[in-house]
Amino acid sequence: MARRHATSVGRHEAPASAPEKALNSATVSLHGRLEGLAETARDYAKASSSENTRKAYASDWRHYTGWARRHGLAALPPDPRVLGLYIAACASGAMTGKPSSVATIERRLSALMWNFAQRGEVFDRSDRHVATVLAGVRRTQGRPPEQKEAVLPGDLLSMIATLDLRDLRGLRDRAILLIGFAGGLRRSEIVGLACHADDVLDGGWIEFFPDGLLLTLRGKTGWREVEIGRGSSEATCPVVAVQTWLKFARIERGPVFRRVLANGNNVGADGLTDKHVARLVKRTAMAAGVRGDLAEGERAQKFSGHSLRAGLASSAEIDERYVQKQLGHASAEMTRRYQRRRDRFRVNLTKAAGL
Repeated sequence: MARRHATSVGRHEAPASAPEKALNSATVSLHGRLEGLAETARDYAKASSSENTRKAYASDWRHYTGWARRHGLAALPPDPRVLGLYIAACASGAMTGKPSSVATIERRLSALMWNFAQRGEVFDRSDRHVATVLAGVRRTQGRPPEQKEAVLPGDLLSMIATLDLRDLRGLRDRAILLIGFAGGLRRSEIVGLACHADDVLDGGWIEFFPDGLLLTLRGKTGWREVEIGRGSSEATCPVVAVQTWLKFARIERGPVFRRVLANGNNVGADGLTDKHVARLVKRTAMAAGVRGDLAEGERAQKFSGHSLRAGLASSAEIDERYVQKQLGHASAEMTRRYQRRRDRFRVNLTKAAGL
């Protein structure tokens, strides 16, 4: 009986000895610590991309999986033939009636690559079912990139003149327009500004100095600093505009630019979305009559948040290197894409070569 009992116990699991119990206890404790480390790793992984980027990736993923579901196709694992059909559907306008641009399709593919990777799947963009269809789309629909209209200094002053500076909304929007222009900022960089480094969630922060203000911004390739000097008059000075907004809105901590509540006398706790900047530029440009030579519908398509950035690049009469640094571009060629009225032939290599 004793022998049979011992065999029965051995068949399942022998009673743990004291050293084994200690080891098991240590393993449980180690797993507990690793759970906390795993949570930290997840936080770091989340911080690898901005909130706006993650929202865009999620939207593109829903777009793709919804299309696949409607056609009875499997979204996972990634099938190059299915992806080729999806590209064709986007490019032909079969989904919405309006063909997607090459840039939109490229963006969606980048989002899908990210989403596949998060799910442990590999997506090869160089597969012939994807690459050849995309090459055909580029060849068929390829055209020069559509550039938004640059808001020049005179335009900017006219746009600010349409704001009611007697209330908080007007003070806030004036500060947004001026700091966006003077800093050559992306709209996400504007709304991502916080009062102090400790307040930063997903953007940068602002510091005031006697001669101007310094922005420390989180960009696509890391952190960069943007210096904005004081203007020639208080009415057009971005530093004064931001200080005035913060003073009357009674903001000392947290996001710099926030929603003004219905009563018009108080502000919310959360920052604005980047869409506010795009709508603000478009609305004030239309109200100011900028590019009044165009039809109303055409004018509405000409302006966006990028108009401020292009405006600085086109207006600053200074060495191109400084403009490139301010905009945070990796190359001078990218900066030149933003310059709508630069002197293209100021450097004449033909004459310099002796012809």
